[in-house]
Amino acid sequence: MIQQLINDQKFTNIQKAQAGLTRLFADAEKTESFYTVLKNDEPLGVLLPRRMWEGLTEDLEAMSSPNYKKRIAAARKEKKRYSAEEIKKWLGVGK
Repeated sequence: MIQQLINDQKFTNIQKAQAGLTRLFADAEKTESFYTVLKNDEPLGVLLPRRMWEGLTEDLEAMSSPNYKKRIAAARKEKKRYSAEEIKKWLGVGK
């Protein structure tokens, strides 16, 4: 997952961000990426499209759920394993 986030990262300086904030958000949404805003080559913050922000907060909420953590722990103890092909079949994706 961290590698995926790194691949989605773009950079801009504060002047460009201030001058074209709407354009940056539109580009980030279109390319499914986010911008790290820099001033003097130091990161100030991150511009995330709303959909990406909602996905991240949803994931964080799920990971903080005690029930979710219990289910993950139980699944890790389970001896039965499923192949990628079995899962694809259940989900109706792929061939």
